[in-house]
Amino acid sequence: MKALVKKQYILPFILIASLFFLWGAAHSILDVLNKHFQLSLQKNHAESSLVQVMFYLGYFVMAIPAGLVIDHKGYRTGVVTGLTLYGLGALMFWPGVQIGSFEFYLGSLFVIACGLVFLETAANPYVTELGDRETAASRLNLAQSFNGLGCICGPLLGGLLLFSGDGKSNDSGRIDLPYIVMGIVALAVAVVFTRIKLPEIPHTDANEMKQGGKRRDVVRRLFSNRLFLFGIFALLSYEVSEISINSFFVNYVTDNEWMDPRDASIALAFGGLGLFMLGRVVGSIVMQHVGTEKVLRVCAVGTFLTTFIVVLNAGFLSLAALVLIYVFESIMFPTIFALSLQGFGGLTKRASSFLMMTPVGGAIGPLLMGLVADASSISASFIVPLVGFANVAAFAFSSSRKERQCPRE
Repeated sequence: MKALVKKQYILPFILIASLFFLWGAAHSILDVLNKHFQLSLQKNHAESSLVQVMFYLGYFVMAIPAGLVIDHKGYRTGVVTGLTLYGLGALMFWPGVQIGSFEFYLGSLFVIACGLVFLETAANPYVTELGDRETAASRLNLAQSFNGLGCICGPLLGGLLLFSGDGKSNDSGRIDLPYIVMGIVALAVAVVFTRIKLPEIPHTDANEMKQGGKRRDVVRRLFSNRLFLFGIFALLSYEVSEISINSFFVNYVTDNEWMDPRDASIALAFGGLGLFMLGRVVGSIVMQHVGTEKVLRVCAVGTFLTTFIVVLNAGFLSLAALVLIYVFESIMFPTIFALSLQGFGGLTKRASSFLMMTPVGGAIGPLLMGLVADASSISASFIVPLVGFANVAAFAFSSSRKERQCPRE
């Protein structure tokens, strides 16, 4: 069995894996902010979903610029730029508390998201290249398990700080405290990365971008790969589903009066996102023995069936299904990402920047769910992620391996 990470790349892998934790916490705390703003600022489901809309809009706006910077300046520059923007955006929550403006909070989240685009555009493809191509998906799933750990910490810390024991918004809770901590840590890690040198991975075709590699020609070559196009669509669909479910987990549980917001936040942290992290660890191991595509197919079917049960609103059976969704969806993003990048060689950085536009689905899904929930019911709104997982299943069951090769002139 081939080593998951080549020996000479173990230290870079550890350093990059730490970044996955940082952006996991930044993502998951949004799911608590959504409910917090509903209670403290009297926002409805659609209005509170603007938290996700502004955050994931940052991915769409900054993905291509981030790819260009990383392509020309290297992975380390991308990481340092991302950490700096992340840190500054997080620290903006302190004046946000003094101003007390919902719009200012949204602006702060947008800046954080712009930083995360740089981090993810650099880290995701870099991890896939720190070993053999055959183990890329397993390696990325292992790194993403640290993201799962960060996802546990976000709603746990946010829930304890922002909600009181009686299920109401805690007026004395400092919404800026977790962000101040994250901002300081992000800036400190940025300083560390300015002091180290990440090895750039050589490609035999790395000069493609320089020898007649006009941007228009590069884009044409990328988008002539049908599986790459399908991969973009599948990742967009996944983001719609995953972010929507995270955003309305607390709402679904509290609207059915199973838990108060504080307990629901803890259930999200240890139940849903805990299983999410465990799923990625187990998935990275299983993929070394079972075909990557087979694992993705099983998980795609699993997410569709469990989400369908949530839509039915069948009491505690639906609650159990809601938690199980996290197990099945855990391996989807890194697996689809790795499969979509196979065969691109020197075009990997540019291809990655296009893939990193797909989190804009996180701006679309929660807004659609909020509109459906306000017009109908919270359980009916889960039709939105159900459709997204159906698209992921279509990707999982489609295509041949040879279509993953980047087309040559």
